Amino acid sequence: MHRERVAAALNHEVSDRCPWQATFTPEFAERLRSDMRLDVAAGAHNPHGAGNPFDLEMALDQDLLVTSVGWANSYYGEGSQYVDEWGVSWVSAPYETPFGLGHYTEPRGHPLAGADAKEVARYERPDPGRPELYKDAERLIAECGAEYWIVGSTVTTIFEAAWALRGLEQLLTDFIEDPDLADAILDIPYRYHLAAAETLVRMGVDMVWLGDDVGHQHGMFISPRHWRRFLKPRMAHIIERLKTINPDVKVAYHSDGCIFPIITELIEIGLDVLNPIQPAAMDPARVKREFGRDLCFWGSIDEQHTLPFGSPDDIRREVLERIATLGAGGGLILAPTHHVQLDTPLENFWAMVETITRSGVSDELD
Repeated sequence: MHRERVAAALNHEVSDRCPWQATFTPEFAERLRSDMRLDVAAGAHNPHGAGNPFDLEMALDQDLLVTSVGWANSYYGEGSQYVDEWGVSWVSAPYETPFGLGHYTEPRGHPLAGADAKEVARYERPDPGRPELYKDAERLIAECGAEYWIVGSTVTTIFEAAWALRGLEQLLTDFIEDPDLADAILDIPYRYHLAAAETLVRMGVDMVWLGDDVGHQHGMFISPRHWRRFLKPRMAHIIERLKTINPDVKVAYHSDGCIFPIITELIEIGLDVLNPIQPAAMDPARVKREFGRDLCFWGSIDEQHTLPFGSPDDIRREVLERIATLGAGGGLILAPTHHVQLDTPLENFWAMVETITRSGVSDELD
């Protein structure tokens, strides 16, 4: 029923209930496993879906399972400091919550900071053709593909991985002062993630999840003009290539923040699903009204305010409101708008899960 439920939503059809999916920071996943009496030694949870046992997802009756290949898998390395295979160095920054100490990782060292065109040309990126990168996807498709909607993730597809290599401020400066150098740097993750996404489609995933954060709370932090110059043509080519391999594959695009200025152009280049629809940044009702005919939506449960700081009743109302608005006539996969953080009360999380899984799409708001 999981596959059928997601397929119905993506075809703008109504099924027994709204499909849903969630990811978790490692600390929240450990807390949740303990609460559910699952094996707490199952292994460190990677919210990007790399190497996970998927016991949490299945026990929670989620409808999509995500397997990830690409630079985003570097986000949860071991130790307080580490260097990933791309040469990006990271630090683990602690934060306090009522439920213990959490950690968030941040890129701090950029291997192409200060590099000129010759040094960029000599940079050797990791090989996206290594068979070991796809073992998780192979297992997931073979064992779960008949029952679940399988998503192959290559998020941080172009821009985010590029600024990790170069440094955000420097890459934005390159957009203005040295666009040819910016192109060369952007091409490094673009070609890697294109190859990875093509492989995942050939393997049989149902959907590919692309994307880069290009929005902030009230608008875009790169201009739409620069998005069109540097990112749109590359993203268009990736989508074209994936749909040439399999015309039925669905493509999702992730960007945090408010990206209203480019949504029409994402539709133009073949996007099927927009993620995560942050309600504090983009009004979900407006998104549905203006783009619901052409797009489906994935996300929309507020991770900034409602889920960590609201009451269980607030959560229930928000879930039902999203179903009634974004989910009207189908077209919605419910999910928190980010990994569920350690500061989230379990009673709030369970209120979300129970409201989704026990309420049909025809339920009305109280």
